[in-house]
Amino acid sequence: MGFWIFLTICNLMIPVLMIVIGKMFIKNPPKTINGIYGYRTFRSRKNQGTWNFAHLYCGKLWWKIGWVMLPLSILGMLPAIEKSADIVGELGAVVIAVECIALIMTIFFVERALVKKFDKDGNEML
Repeated sequence: MGFWIFLTICNLMIPVLMIVIGKMFIKNPPKTINGIYGYRTFRSRKNQGTWNFAHLYCGKLWWKIGWVMLPLSILGMLPAIEKSADIVGELGAVVIAVECIALIMTIFFVERALVKKFDKDGNEML
């Protein structure tokens, strides 16, 4: 049971971080374009407008997806209660893989929104 609790807590880290960082990106995004902190892609760093839009869009997306993934991650681990460490580990790996895929997929949504809103030079389209 101890390993199940440990792995469930570990699996909740991604949704919790998505919620926290999503809220940070909405309320207090990085002020200037930088290569250290924030949503850093070629398209998001074109100019300050693309930078601000990407952080707001990504923040809202992460906040929503994090809240959806939080209970689903717990539900995903429930079948492994009282099972062997091997089963707990395998199910935990599946849950974390799904979480990572969801996290990575957000990049495609943010980039698509940037393409729709800005031209190739980073100028906002009317």
